[in-house]
Amino acid sequence: MGTAMNPPSMSEAKPAISRRRGRIQLLLIVLGVVGPMLLATGMYKLQFWVPEGRSYHGQLIGNGQTRADLGVQADEQRWQLLVTAPKDCAVDCQQLVYLARQIQIGLGREAGRASHALAAAQPLSAEYATRLTREYPQLQRYPLDAAVFGKTTGDNATPHLWIIDPHGNLVLRYEPNVKGKDLLNDLRHLLKLSNIG
Repeated sequence: MGTAMNPPSMSEAKPAISRRRGRIQLLLIVLGVVGPMLLATGMYKLQFWVPEGRSYHGQLIGNGQTRADLGVQADEQRWQLLVTAPKDCAVDCQQLVYLARQIQIGLGREAGRASHALAAAQPLSAEYATRLTREYPQLQRYPLDAAVFGKTTGDNATPHLWIIDPHGNLVLRYEPNVKGKDLLNDLRHLLKLSNIG
């Protein structure tokens, strides 16, 4: 007489169901954590679902370039308004230097969180250098490696104004015709969002 197979009791089936539920919950938790990171990486790398609207006025630099990639060696721990002059610092360049100082002043209470600087590839004229010393006492001055600058920007002639974060990363770039109000709004917005510098 053969022995009859006993069906699993209800108490034995419960642990199997509990294990299955536990695995599903663990899988959902892992997907909830890793999924958004994978999605964000895909959006960045493949440029899909990227919003067209923007709230800034300059050209966003989001590729990890730093101040050194412009050919400027500096150690500034604050936000910086950097004017680059790959040629002589003529009218457009001088206007950007003036604008950088005015923007810093325009920050009011937040002015201590930013600095303004000029990086020039060629020596400044004696007259302009004297004027900068007299009228722009807080202006930091650096040499600019024109070859590195040209390689990074593809432009060996036009002066630009850059917003650089306290870690030295390039954030925004502006052409000589930038409006001061737009630049000031951009920098205020960055300072408001940032806990550094």
